[in-house]
Amino acid sequence: MAPSLVLTGARVVLPTGVVDDGRVSVAGTRITAAGPAGAAPPAPADAEVVDASGHWLVPGFVDLHNHGGGGASFAGSAEDALTAVRTHRAHGTTTLVASTVTDDLDLLARRAGLLSELAEQGDIAGIHFEGPFISPCRKGAHSEALLRDPDPAEVRKLLDAARGQARMVTLATELPGGLDSVRLLAEQGVIAAVGHTDASYEQTVEAIDAGATVATHLFNAMPPLGHRAPGPITALLEDERVTVELINDGTHLHPAALQLAFHHAGADRVAFITDAMDAAGVGDGRYLLGPLEVEVADGVARLVEGGSIAGSTLTLDRAFRRAVTVDRLPVTDVVKALSVNPARLLGLSDRIGSLEPGKDADLALLDAAFTVKGVMRRGEWVLAPQLP
Repeated sequence: MAPSLVLTGARVVLPTGVVDDGRVSVAGTRITAAGPAGAAPPAPADAEVVDASGHWLVPGFVDLHNHGGGGASFAGSAEDALTAVRTHRAHGTTTLVASTVTDDLDLLARRAGLLSELAEQGDIAGIHFEGPFISPCRKGAHSEALLRDPDPAEVRKLLDAARGQARMVTLATELPGGLDSVRLLAEQGVIAAVGHTDASYEQTVEAIDAGATVATHLFNAMPPLGHRAPGPITALLEDERVTVELINDGTHLHPAALQLAFHHAGADRVAFITDAMDAAGVGDGRYLLGPLEVEVADGVARLVEGGSIAGSTLTLDRAFRRAVTVDRLPVTDVVKALSVNPARLLGLSDRIGSLEPGKDADLALLDAAFTVKGVMRRGEWVLAPQLP
C-alpha cells in the first residue's frame, strides 16, 4: 500500500478557484483528493498529516525556457544539467524544459543527444532550441558568428538528434526558410516560437498562420511596438493561438509592459519563464552563456562585451512573488502563468499543472509572503516543509 500524506489548512489554489481552508491528499506519486477540508473524508489512520495553516498550496511550477542554474548549465555534462534541475526544483519548479543557446550545429546535435537521455529518464520535460536560427539584428546574448538561416533540413537535424524530445524551437521566422521551418515543426508536433526576430507585423501574422504558437520572451529581442509599424509584439498579443512568454524579474520588463501583456493576451495566454542562466540560485560573478562571457552584478546578467542582457538569474518562485506583491495580479492568474498554461503547451495537462485527483503530486507550499517553504515532486519532498 502506497504511503499517504494529507496537507490540510492551507489556502489551496484549485482549477475552480481558491479554497481558504483546503486539503490535498497524496498517495504514492499521485494526488488522490483536493478540496475544502470540511468536505473531505477522514484521513487514513496511517496517513501523515501536515498542518499547513497560514500557507498557500499551489501546483508545482513549469518552466518552458531555462538555460541553467546552481552554477551549471544545460550546455555542459549530464551532472551539470542535473545540478541546474535540482537548483530550480528547490525553488518550486517541478517541471523544466532545458534550453540550449546558439552554438555550432554539430555541437548542438550532440548536446541534444545528451539532454534527450535526461528527458527519457524524466529529469527534464524536453529540449528547447533557442538559436541558431535567429536574427543577427536581434541576437541578444547569442554569438553572431554562429547564427544561420532556418534551413528546414538543419532544423530537422536537431529534431532527429533530440530523439523525439524536442519541445520548442525559437526562430526568426522572417529569415529565408523561416516559414517552411515553422510548418515542419508544426507537422512534427514541436512548438514553433517567434523570437530574436526583426519581423514586421505582417511577417509575424504569416508565421502564426503557418503554425507558430509561442512568443519567446515577448518584448525582448524584437522590434518595439510602433503606431505605424506595430511589429511582432502586436501580432503576437492579438492572436488567440499564441501564448506569450514573460520574464518577470523587474529587469527585462517594465511593470506596465507586463500589465499590457496580461490585459491584451489574458491570463490564459501568458507563461512566466525564467530564461535563467548558470548564476540562478548562486549569485554575482563571471559565467559563460554558450561561448560568450557574462558578468552578473546585483543579480543582473550582461555580456562582458557589449553589455546586452544575457538571460536572467530568476527562479520561478521569485517571479510568483513579484507578480502578486508588485504587479498585484490575482494569485489564480499567476498560477495559470506558472503552471496551468505551460503544462497545456507541453501537452502534459493530464499529468501536471493543477492540483487535481489523479495528477502527479507536484506542488509548492508558500508562506503568507509567497516565499517557498516546501516543494513536492511526484509525491516526494524536494524541499521538506519548513513550518512553524
